[in-house]
Amino acid sequence: HHAGVTDTRGHMYWLDDDLACRTVADRVAMYKKHFSPEVFDSYGLEHDRVRMIVDSDGDGRADKATVFADGFNDRAVGIGAGVLARDGKLWYACLPDLWQLEDTDGDGRADVRESLHTGYGIHVGFLGHDLHGLRFGPDGRLYFSIGDRGINIQTEGRHLFYPDTGTVLRCEPDGSNLEVFASGLRNPQELAFDDYGNLFTVDNNSDSGDKARLVYIVEGGDSGWRIGFQFITSPTSRGPWNAEKLWHPKFDGQAAYHLPPLVNLADGPSGLTYYPGTGLPQRYNGHFFLSDFRGSTAISGVRSFAVEQDGASYKIADEHKFLWQLLTSDVEFGDDGNLYLLNWVNGWEKTGKGRIYKVFDPKTRAEPIVAEVLALTRAGMSSRPNEELQTLLGHPNQRIRQAAQFELAARPAAEAVPAFSTVAQNPANRLARLHAIWGLGQILRVKHPQPAFATLVALLSDNDAEVRAQAAKTIGDIKDNTAARSALITLLSDTAPRPRFFAALALGKMSGDNKTIQPLLEMLRANNNQDRYLRHAGVVGLAALEEAELLKHADDNSAAVRMGILLALRRLESPAIVRFLNDA
Repeated sequence: HHAGVTDTRGHMYWLDDDLACRTVADRVAMYKKHFSPEVFDSYGLEHDRVRMIVDSDGDGRADKATVFADGFNDRAVGIGAGVLARDGKLWYACLPDLWQLEDTDGDGRADVRESLHTGYGIHVGFLGHDLHGLRFGPDGRLYFSIGDRGINIQTEGRHLFYPDTGTVLRCEPDGSNLEVFASGLRNPQELAFDDYGNLFTVDNNSDSGDKARLVYIVEGGDSGWRIGFQFITSPTSRGPWNAEKLWHPKFDGQAAYHLPPLVNLADGPSGLTYYPGTGLPQRYNGHFFLSDFRGSTAISGVRSFAVEQDGASYKIADEHKFLWQLLTSDVEFGDDGNLYLLNWVNGWEKTGKGRIYKVFDPKTRAEPIVAEVLALTRAGMSSRPNEELQTLLGHPNQRIRQAAQFELAARPAAEAVPAFSTVAQNPANRLARLHAIWGLGQILRVKHPQPAFATLVALLSDNDAEVRAQAAKTIGDIKDNTAARSALITLLSDTAPRPRFFAALALGKMSGDNKTIQPLLEMLRANNNQDRYLRHAGVVGLAALEEAELLKHADDNSAAVRMGILLALRRLESPAIVRFLNDA
């Protein structure tokens, strides 16, 4: 925080140079161009550090703090803004790298340090628009976010180049198969998954009358922000962002290429987490918790809210101030049932007084289920038999369900596939079924046992719409999935919107087959531009097809179909979109 890192607002003389940066090396070269040798050298002095804070005597108060890892002090480095621990490994987001750290000798310091990929943060931009938001998804992959400082990453023979916008990315835990999941964000500091595998963030405003936004993050989505908007002052402050009301929730006449936010929420969103299901009163089942950081204790605190299904997307519910007049920068649930809060104390600058608070309900914290969760977490899952893991897939606590899923998915497929399939096909517990589906997906991303794939295809016709939706979503994420094409096409006319949504997305990730175009167009025609998320999924499906095939339908009598064709051509960066300038 202003120690080896900076903010373009303090160096407006380099604005053009900063916006022109296309690599991390460009950014460091810009420092050298504009700074004196002494200032340039000072950017390599201060360290970003990972500290381990421990309650060693179990009295509920931290009594020990040690440095787990440091030495992150290259001129390109910082701010370190995300950390996530699981099964003895720690992932650390400190641009320009995503690191994996491990303490193999038990001395409390990381002795293994591996950069999984580098190239995050090619601009200076605004302070805090960093690499952050680390979260394991229900599919076993690592999800994370970066603000509009942009990325330029070479990995496994692929080039990920999103230089001027914030993105949500995902990869396998070892860093492989990195991909951009969604884009067009400004500074989505944290991510959170609900019980149904839906991903949400609350994105920050740009301080020009626009509002922060609750965003439902879906694959291929674009939320509309570009870093250059930040510095436009005329004729409209922030350019298209304000002029076209890109930050507004859905309204008629809105730009069609982007997905609007669900609602405007908060003013300084930072930490975001989802209640795992144990430790608080029942009211908070299905609720998110958001740190709203506004630079002053009097107007900051923690908000809570839930979401309710609204077509293929969601709407906010039960939004309220959970705890107020505390300058929280992050919020997270512990395995002990407590809610932990980071407190910046006051203001925007460093205070040297950072604190960690824990919040709990004395009545619910005393319930046996809370102690059970802690005991299960401490003992781990590795020694538990398959039958117990099957049972734990339906546990009331989301983290226990996920831990059981991940452990079972890591076991030999000959054991795991029948175990998951049995649970997935049993209607007794919906959440257990979903974790079983996701577990089958984890296995199928690595290998392709036919019984696992057959189970997922059969679930596309299940009586539960959410099961159909999650089966379609999971099939879309695996290779060699074209045998499910016909069943997915059938799902495009499902009675429920979420199965249609995920079926269209899954078809968009398959090798193109022109026989899918009519079912996709009929889905768009029936939607009639009403559900933006259904339209998005249809467009993703169309974009997998040949341009010539799309153009055959460019004069369809349905405006919704023509819009779908136009947006698909836009995704393909086709000059053929010019024909729609004369659309009536």
